[in-house]
Amino acid sequence: MMKFITCLLSLTVVTFSITAVEAAQVEVKWTNPEKYTDVDSAQGHRQKFKERTFKNLEAHFSKLAEKLPEQQKLIFEVTNLDLAGDINYGIKRVRIIKDIFSPRMKFSYELLNADNTVVKRDDVSLHDMGFLTHSSLKYRNESLSYEKKMFDDWFKKTFENNMTK
Repeated sequence: MMKFITCLLSLTVVTFSITAVEAAQVEVKWTNPEKYTDVDSAQGHRQKFKERTFKNLEAHFSKLAEKLPEQQKLIFEVTNLDLAGDINYGIKRVRIIKDIFSPRMKFSYELLNADNTVVKRDDVSLHDMGFLTHSSLKYRNESLSYEKKMFDDWFKKTFENNMTK
């Protein structure tokens, strides 16, 4: 039985290693985050919320990059982020989600080949004014669901000809 468990764990490690290698690399630079429009926490420590938000988005970018060839590298420089909703500063801080508080994101990106030649490059300003009307249930139980959906739509449209999976 112990031998079976050891083999199973080894196989799992190998599988995860293979999966990680097959994705394009992603680098994200958060430029002047203290000047971003809205990366504020409704409750809790504001700096920790910002760090969690950035890590969550970086993980999402990396997950999408799995669809690109492994020899490529995707570099983002984020210059502004405005999360969906707005903070109500009453007795208890709460993030209010209304259609007038739509998510926005400004960034530049470069998609590079293995030899560092540029495949694509652009400055992007995303804004999803219809974020509440989308019928996507993909991220309904996750944080940053509106921002992830907005980014997914852009990614699919921008890299549809570069995707391998």
